[in-house]
Amino acid sequence: MPTIYETLRADIITAVKARDTPLATILRTNDGAIQRAAMDLNKPIDDELVLATLRKAVKNLVGANVEFEKGGRQDLIDANLKEIAIIEKYLPAGLDAAKLEALVVEAIATTGAQSKKDMGKVIGALKQHPQAGLIDFGSVSKLIQSKLP
Repeated sequence: MPTIYETLRADIITAVKARDTPLATILRTNDGAIQRAAMDLNKPIDDELVLATLRKAVKNLVGANVEFEKGGRQDLIDANLKEIAIIEKYLPAGLDAAKLEALVVEAIATTGAQSKKDMGKVIGALKQHPQAGLIDFGSVSKLIQSKLP
């Protein structure tokens, strides 16, 4: 089974051959970001690095859309939404809310977290979980805060 990165690279070739310039440009931009991240971190390109880089790209596009909305630039918002949809094809489906909540409750119990000061312990425990790759740690922190006094 090909890695996420191998799939992305194959899709770039397919898009170029099909003369789908917008798609090829989006995929090449993300390929470049992945390669830059690998060089910056001095790590080989693996699925973990690819997922982290693609999630960061989606987060940046969502953040940009907030600003574009303030400026009334629906054309740029639409372009970003299209790019997000393309990138999300390479990201695994996240955990559903019930499963994520169960993991958080379990992590709180196993770490013995008593207050918001212990959030780091809970997040650390979640990062060790076999399904950590499916967890969006940016949004899970709000869930953890809601569970801790």
